[in-house]
Amino acid sequence: MTGKEVVLTYEGLKKLEDELDYLKKIKRIEVAERIKEALSFGDISENSEYDEAKNEQAQMEGRIVQLETMLKNARVIDEDEVTTEHVSLGSKVKLFDVEFDEEVQYHIVGSTEADPGRFKISNESPVGKALMGMKVGDVIDVSAPDGIIKFKILSINK
Repeated sequence: MTGKEVVLTYEGLKKLEDELDYLKKIKRIEVAERIKEALSFGDISENSEYDEAKNEQAQMEGRIVQLETMLKNARVIDEDEVTTEHVSLGSKVKLFDVEFDEEVQYHIVGSTEADPGRFKISNESPVGKALMGMKVGDVIDVSAPDGIIKFKILSINK
């Protein structure tokens, strides 16, 4: 089973590897113990603990397969390849939001690592897509549900 390329920072790669390690070495054992315990209650046809543990096992195994596929198709962004001349994957971009008269900084990451609450946006998001390839001083217009948002690029860092 192959998938599309998954672009990650070193931090994102480590996070996925740690999650996979936890699921395989700790969570799998915990779930197996819950299934074993539920089986000891006898009749599994009306055993909700058994059903819950089996459902959790199925979800966990699905996540393990998903993580293994993502890691197999991972391309790690080499920080040495990140330039400060134009916005690319891995860039940290300081923007000026014209409408709200405020500065905001985003880290441009692959979709797997996107976390808008932590100001990590995907290169595939509307803002990320509009920023890609732009330079300091450029002004971009981004379509949003509330209309057009204007940003001026103040700085680009690694």
